[in-house]
Amino acid sequence: MTGSKAKPRGLDGVVAGQTRLSHVDGQAGELIIGGYQLKELAGRVSFEEAAQLLWSGALPSRDELATLRREIADLRTLPAETMRVVRAAAQAPPIDALRMACATLSLDLAHPDDISPAADMQAAKLLTARFPTVIAAHARLNAGKEPIAPRGDLPHAANFLYMVHGREPDPIAARAVDTYWVTVIDHGMNASTFAARVIASTRSDMVSAVTGAIGALKGPLHGGAPGPVLDMLKDIRSADRAEGWVRTELAAGRRIMGFGHRVYKVRDPRAEVLSKVADEISSAALENRKLFDLARAAEQTIVKVLDEVKPGRNLRTNVEFFTALVLQALGLDPRSFVAIFACGRVAGWCAHVIEQHAEDHLIRPQSEYVGPRGLKVV
Repeated sequence: MTGSKAKPRGLDGVVAGQTRLSHVDGQAGELIIGGYQLKELAGRVSFEEAAQLLWSGALPSRDELATLRREIADLRTLPAETMRVVRAAAQAPPIDALRMACATLSLDLAHPDDISPAADMQAAKLLTARFPTVIAAHARLNAGKEPIAPRGDLPHAANFLYMVHGREPDPIAARAVDTYWVTVIDHGMNASTFAARVIASTRSDMVSAVTGAIGALKGPLHGGAPGPVLDMLKDIRSADRAEGWVRTELAAGRRIMGFGHRVYKVRDPRAEVLSKVADEISSAALENRKLFDLARAAEQTIVKVLDEVKPGRNLRTNVEFFTALVLQALGLDPRSFVAIFACGRVAGWCAHVIEQHAEDHLIRPQSEYVGPRGLKVV
């Protein structure tokens, strides 16, 4: 509008609230979770410990961790109503099946509208426990197999792989999933987290808020698509073809998957963590090792070409690039990658809902009207 001050699109640069949960510094490439640098947590604490850090503000003691693990394990089994939804959605995209299943989980809560701290904590444990069960059951049904019941004696990540593959996983594989989920557990005021907080700010319940967050995550501008990274590497085929391939894609106006981030102007710190995980897990199989070596060589070439073709854009490696390598090495279907991401992020969403309920203030921004005025009905 003439003479009016430009308004930020999509709330870009607008501070929408305060949180103790995580901080993202895109210029420094820094991610702080609950007071710890990501590298202090990922690979050093379990997913259950990181969840407790966000939910309560401190890492659990050994006894507290044992109790939390037992509580989460006891909640893994899906109620009959939820399993019926998962079966009905067997051919739907995994993220859609998760959204539909999540909405049913309030049926298993004694007081689903209770947003007291105790009720929120119980709902957080329930959602965190059951997301992997939903995804594992859906993966097997989609493949024409019957779901496998969860095991209470396995840690969270190991149990997920067991439910998918039907065998107890290699410790390196279980540790890879665990580290991945810690790495993606929270990430500032992103779109899905903000959606969850807006819903929670109305005094709506935890399950409703998290269901809304899944809806926001599904959008490709937020949840991304780590699966196409594998397609990209398959097209490149060899390190010496990387430069020609990326130049052709850029000339055609296509996006290079796994590079560039809305916030980070340097290498995504989550990519730094997951590159090490991919390196470790890829050593178990020759084909995975070849793919990882190709990815590492292609990454260097792609960054160089992006700097040349799009100077000043600072398009660096993001979390999607190495997520694809880690999850495919674990034998997981690329179509399920976004839903598997949600199995880690759910603990962060729940923490934000707990925080928003405690704040108890409605999120209701203003808008600027730019439509016509003075119209008359004829």
